[in-house]
Amino acid sequence: MLRVATYNVRGLRDDRGALVRVIRALRPDVLCLQEAPRLPGWRRQRRALARAAGLSVAAGGRVGGTAVLTAPAVRLLRGRGHRLRWFAGLEWRSVALAVVEKDRERYAVCSAHLDLMAGARLSHAAQIVPLLDSAAREFGAAPVLAGDLNETPEAPVWRLLGGRYTDCYAAAGGPAEWGDDGRAGATFPARDPRVRIDAIFAGPGLSIVSCGGADAPPGDLAAASDHRPVVAELVPTPSAGA
Repeated sequence: MLRVATYNVRGLRDDRGALVRVIRALRPDVLCLQEAPRLPGWRRQRRALARAAGLSVAAGGRVGGTAVLTAPAVRLLRGRGHRLRWFAGLEWRSVALAVVEKDRERYAVCSAHLDLMAGARLSHAAQIVPLLDSAAREFGAAPVLAGDLNETPEAPVWRLLGGRYTDCYAAAGGPAEWGDDGRAGATFPARDPRVRIDAIFAGPGLSIVSCGGADAPPGDLAAASDHRPVVAELVPTPSAGA
């Protein structure tokens, strides 16, 4: 089983002690970050965060602020950053992509942070899918996409990704208590979550055991970042006849 988490950490501008406690509460094998540090000293800051959480930096560059961290039980096969198409006047976006192995099973895990502009979001999502699927095919791995989509379910990017992958939270029938007043699964803003804009998608060949939030104190969740994290437990689907 692989525990994959996704977390927008807002450039580490909030309570770092609370952030580390939340990450440790997630118990991730693989952690996908958005808004990872990218100003001078970004490598050192990412390594320091990873070390404090008991993880290692596996993938990601400065541009775009995406990164993938891995736990000691996970073997890294490849870690890279990929810049996405640049749109004039908008932030240059990227993804971090790590191919990993745990318990002899391989996974291609991609961390993405999509744009605030709808057209750029959809264009980038369409670009990410073949990047991820290509890495998965090359290594015989199952694809996993996680990140901050900057839009809510039923919007175009969710429909595009849902046509290829499985929304882990929806498939797991997420816990009703994770969000009040019909806001189950809400991830933003962290102090009073109202919308679900952060998600994990599992590709073909994977079954979703569970998907939800961090088992962390509400005070830490509110202090660590402006987003709440999502964590999913995934297992390879037994092949026919197995």
